[in-house]
Amino acid sequence: MLKTILSRVIQTIIVVFLLVTFVFFAVRAIPGNPFASDKATSPEAQAALEAYYGLDKPLPIQYFNYWKNILTEGDFGDSLAMKGRKVSTLISESFPVSLKLGLLSLALGMGIGIPLGIVAALFHNKWQDYTAMVVAMAGICVVAFVLGPIFQLSIARPLSWLNVAGWNRTSDIILPSITLCFGVAAYLARLTRGGMLDVLSQDYIRTARAKGVPTLQIITKHAMRPALMPAVTFLGPAFAAIITGSFVVENIFLVPGMGQHFVLGITSKDYNLVLGLVLFYGILMGIANLLSDIALILMDPKLRTS
Repeated sequence: MLKTILSRVIQTIIVVFLLVTFVFFAVRAIPGNPFASDKATSPEAQAALEAYYGLDKPLPIQYFNYWKNILTEGDFGDSLAMKGRKVSTLISESFPVSLKLGLLSLALGMGIGIPLGIVAALFHNKWQDYTAMVVAMAGICVVAFVLGPIFQLSIARPLSWLNVAGWNRTSDIILPSITLCFGVAAYLARLTRGGMLDVLSQDYIRTARAKGVPTLQIITKHAMRPALMPAVTFLGPAFAAIITGSFVVENIFLVPGMGQHFVLGITSKDYNLVLGLVLFYGILMGIANLLSDIALILMDPKLRTS
């Protein structure tokens, strides 16, 4: 297990380094000026702002200084769009909201997708199987920015206790989390169905059935753990994808998570904000994949011995 953890940590460091390097030069290649506004800014004022934020230096020096500040001071820099605000402060304030939304969405996705996949496998090639897979395919094909407005119009508007958008009530998390969970539930349903069908065709399952072991006991005691391994493999990237991909849903429902800062960083060419979010997302993705690998090792004795 220690070897797996070290390997994942090294892979994460390399991937995050390459990702931030690419984004660093890519965002600076976008046409425009991060200090441009509705009012015309004088060349002298722009030059003073660029000097203050270190943008007047050559790109290699800016790149070196960026990593130097992160490694020595843990500083992501100042936001160019929100004057006087640290990028680290913006992330620390908005991440708990995105995390809360992501955890609930993942829990809903697991609660819907895994049972749906199990039912589809138990009733293979019957109407229950076809219905479950049609629902799963719809969850894969219909994207979140389509589901969000549909839920706002068809669910939130008729119900007085649900807001169309906002983050003021406890109930305001319901629609965004349901919107986010559909894609995860769809993939989990298909993966669970495939894993369960493979396990149910094994000889030891046939032997258990021949001995008269109840179906529920076969599923829970013998088939569930190996059948869920493909789903567990997917859960790590899925959780990170929910957190990183929730900015579309957050903007639809006006959720004050990290998504709003990502959109603001792109539209206002806030280099430091975009880079800070990309770095944070990359580390989060690595941690999620590591936890997924550890869960697989704990579930499969063969992986522990190897």
